[in-house]
Amino acid sequence: MPSRTHTVVHLRVRTAALLTAPLLALAVFPTAVATAAPAAPGGHGWSAAPAPGGGRAPGAGDRAYFYLEGGPGAVLRDTLAVTNEGTRPRTVRLRGTGGVRVALAEHRVTVPPRTRADIPLTVTVPADAAPGERTGAVRVSGDGREIAVRTHLRVSGPTMTSLSVEDVRVERHGDGAAIRYALVNRGTTALTPRLAVRADGLFGAVLRRDARTLPLELAPGRRVRLTERWPDAPAADRVAVRLTVTAAGGAQDTASTTYTAVPPWLLVTAALGALGAGTGAGRWLVRRHRRRAQDTEAAAPEAEAAAVGAGAGAGAGAGADG
Repeated sequence: MPSRTHTVVHLRVRTAALLTAPLLALAVFPTAVATAAPAAPGGHGWSAAPAPGGGRAPGAGDRAYFYLEGGPGAVLRDTLAVTNEGTRPRTVRLRGTGGVRVALAEHRVTVPPRTRADIPLTVTVPADAAPGERTGAVRVSGDGREIAVRTHLRVSGPTMTSLSVEDVRVERHGDGAAIRYALVNRGTTALTPRLAVRADGLFGAVLRRDARTLPLELAPGRRVRLTERWPDAPAADRVAVRLTVTAAGGAQDTASTTYTAVPPWLLVTAALGALGAGTGAGRWLVRRHRRRAQDTEAAAPEAEAAAVGAGAGAGAGAGADG
């Protein structure tokens, strides 16, 4: 376990630079300025970005995000820069999110006017972490807005890419249908999946969607459920639906399902037919029961008469014997 160290937030005054060369601040922090909301009245606002010269890749002087690399158990260090470009103090809050464990030296910082605060941070790679990539962000919020500084962590070691598509099913949705499925990243690197959809009915192709990039990044071990809308799905057909997913590094998988589309009017007709058949059968059973009851009633007097005749014959025989 790494020893706990005391860290200090350094306030580096850049008054002259910010007063005389505001364009320089824009060049040093392009991502933060681009993602920030309009500045609050009374100043030029604030920005947040990786501190210049704090890391190795992709560039030491002008970084759009944090990039850290190390093996399992490694403790990696970097610095976040929060620059107050305005004329009054700014208080911001900081927190780490996503799949990268970021420990910040401070979670609340007040930055004087025209000053840059450098906040140290550490990323501890879990001892059991599998090789691959992780993504997260350091979120800086204040004055009703928030800046997310992306954090990329690469755990060194052999990597594996593996992507699967599962639990494919098609459901009726309004006048069309919805294709529901799950994607699972079973490898060790973050993946950006691409999806292609194909459906064939009894009389040929009914759907063709070429591969397109999905708007998500799938971290290792992550599973997501997604829905593909199909507004012009056939109203009456038996369809074989096939989904194919691919990703960088050769990851690929395919899954299929079948979908039987039945028009609503046919369902109503079938229901009415079943109801009519059930009613007819019920009437036949009632008539049959009544006939059996009538036959039983008619047979009862005959049986009773037969019983009386048999009793009389027995009495006569007994008198003769006496």
